[in-house]
Parts: sequence; C-alpha cells; structure tokens
Amino acid sequence: MDILKEKSAILLRQTELGFQRSLLQRINWQNRLIGILGARGAGKTTLMLQRMKMLDVADDEKLYISLDDLYFTSHTLVETAEAFRKSGGRYLFVDEVHKYDGWARELKNLYDFYRDIHVVFTGSSIIEMLSLEVDLSRRAHIHHLAGFSFREFLSFEYQVEQPAVSLEDVLENHVALAVELNDMKPIKVFGQYLAYGYYPYYKEDLAGYPLQLANVVNLTIAYDLAFIEDIDKQQTRKINQLLASLATQVPFKPNISALAKTIGMSRTTLIQYLHYLEKAKLIQLVYLEGKGLGPLEKPGKLLLDNPNLFYALSTQPKNAGSIRESFFVNQLRNAGQRVDLAKQGDFIVDSQYVFEVGGAKKNFNQIADMPNAYVAADDIEVGNGHKIPLWLFGMLY
Repeated sequence: MDILKEKSAILLRQTELGFQRSLLQRINWQNRLIGILGARGAGKTTLMLQRMKMLDVADDEKLYISLDDLYFTSHTLVETAEAFRKSGGRYLFVDEVHKYDGWARELKNLYDFYRDIHVVFTGSSIIEMLSLEVDLSRRAHIHHLAGFSFREFLSFEYQVEQPAVSLEDVLENHVALAVELNDMKPIKVFGQYLAYGYYPYYKEDLAGYPLQLANVVNLTIAYDLAFIEDIDKQQTRKINQLLASLATQVPFKPNISALAKTIGMSRTTLIQYLHYLEKAKLIQLVYLEGKGLGPLEKPGKLLLDNPNLFYALSTQPKNAGSIRESFFVNQLRNAGQRVDLAKQGDFIVDSQYVFEVGGAKKNFNQIADMPNAYVAADDIEVGNGHKIPLWLFGMLY
C-alpha cells in the first residue's frame, strides 16, 4: 500500500490544472461510482488526476491506482480498497480497469458494501457496460471522453477561449460566429487540427506524433480488442490492412461480401469486427437513415474515426473528401447528434437537417429545393446563407 501511495503522490504533484476538458465540469462528482470511458490517449487519466487534485481533502483521503500496476498481480482491488478505507481513505481513483479480470464484480462489491467510499474509474471505450458479468448499469454513472474538438484544440494550443455552441447556433448564427473567430486564421489552424490536434499527447513530440498514433492503433487492436473481445490474434494483421486501406479511400461505401473476401474473413465476422473497431474509436459506421443498428446490419459508409488517423495510417495521398466527412461525423456525434446517411445529400442529422460536405466550391445541386439543407464547406473562413464553414462544426463540444 505504501508504494501505491508514493506513486499516487508523485503523479498528483506532476498534474497541472491549467487546461481542463469540458467534461470535467459536466460530471456530477457527488455520485459514488463514476466511470470515464474513452480511446487510448484521449486524456482519461489526466482528467481523473485533475479532479483528484481539485478535491479539498487531506492527501491520505484520496488515492490513485492503476490496475495494470504489477502490484495487482499479487493483490486484489477489493483488499486494496479496504486497506485504503481503514487508513482513512474516502476517494479512490482507479485507472485502466479493463486490464484487470473481474473488475466489474469488485467495483460492484465496493459500491454495495462501502457507502463511505467514492470511486472514479477509467476504462477502454470498448467496454460494453450492459453486457458485463454483473450489473453496473444501475450503479455506475458512465461518461465518454472523446478526443479534442476543434474548439478544445484552439484552447489547448492557442489559448483561444470560445464557449461550446449548439448545432442550432451554428446553423442560424454561423456568419457572426465565424467573424468573431476570424482573427485566429481558421483555415491554417484547422489544417493543423486535422493533421495532429485530436489527441492531447501530440504536444509531447509533434514530429513523432503520426508514428506514436500508429503505435497506439496497433496496441488497441493487438491488446485491447483481443483482451476484451477475445478476437483471434491471427486476424489483427488483416484489421490493420483494412484501416490502412480506409486511410486512402474516397468516402467508402463498402461491398461487405467483396471486402470480406479480399481480407480473408467471412461476411459475418467482418461485420462483427467493424463493430469492435467502432467501439475502439478507430472507425465510424454510418447507416442509411431508417436502417437498424443490429449486429449483422451492414453499414452504408465506413470512415476512420477522426482525421488524425489518416495521417498516421498511410503514407499515400489522403483523400480530402474522406477527411472532411470523418471530421464532420466525428464532431457532431461527439456532441450528441445523430448522424445518418441521407437518401439525398451526404448526411442527415437528427432526422432533420440535410448536409452536403465538400470543398469551397461545393454547391447545392444535390440538395436543391430541400428544406433544412446546408453545405458544410472546407477552405472558407466565413459562410453565407446555408453555406457554412466546415471548421465551425468543431465548436459543438
């Protein structure tokens, strides 16, 4: 226990409170069991340590532990929590729960039997809370931490502070919003964000960031997916090939049977793996409006999860259309909007707004005379009417 306390104290001293994710303020920290799920590198540990540092309690009342620590090869989470509680501990912060067998059952026991302990835990976005061996859904308050929005990147990199806006604000007031932010040269800065601004660890080594991100992808596939979903490790190379292919494709409307044959999987296995990759925040599956989301439902379009992945996974020329669509779907979904494939136009949002996504010269030909139809255009600083700068959709969260 002493070694855990020492490691916790070191990490807490190193934690800075300067830049904070918006999720930090949205969580109700009074709840006794809180889960923060997200992709590798999204910033879950930092957010948790910031909350821990902000707690106005004595140092021996709060403790950070990581369940991938060698300490837990010979100690259990429950016995560690009990020892912490007996020494006066009240706030336990548990990192990397998905790397510890039986974590859900032990957290349930802590919640049920020790009502004076508050637990915050982090885990992989792959975790499916509703299919665990025990029911945590009624106990744990789960939050999902995405990568940076374009708005958060502006704050993190350039100290440009702008509150998040609603989709309706963007649609109705986009000219005023764009003019207000025009001094920060949005086209140039947006290009930076697309290349490296989604995961906060780009700051550690900007030149090496694409390689580091590629390594994170490999770890996610080879370790997280295999560990949690029991994926055949022989298939990981094929999954990597699929991701690399998506990085160079035009916005990809898959022929599932042909794709399965190409990479040597059955159709059913491929669809299952695509769902796993989406849970791992490596791809986005977009379905035609009105289609179900069942486990065997074929997606209408495949996109990489976020634009940074295009730069990490391929040295070939990137398709601008795919990068734009990846950004658009990612930002709106992370902001809580539903995005489907439109029967006319590219996407329909919340079954209400139709969008075409394209470059500066994109016109309304494909959505002419449709109500609530808009163009999200790249490479423009300020829009006009129903033509809106693409980068403004990065201000939603």
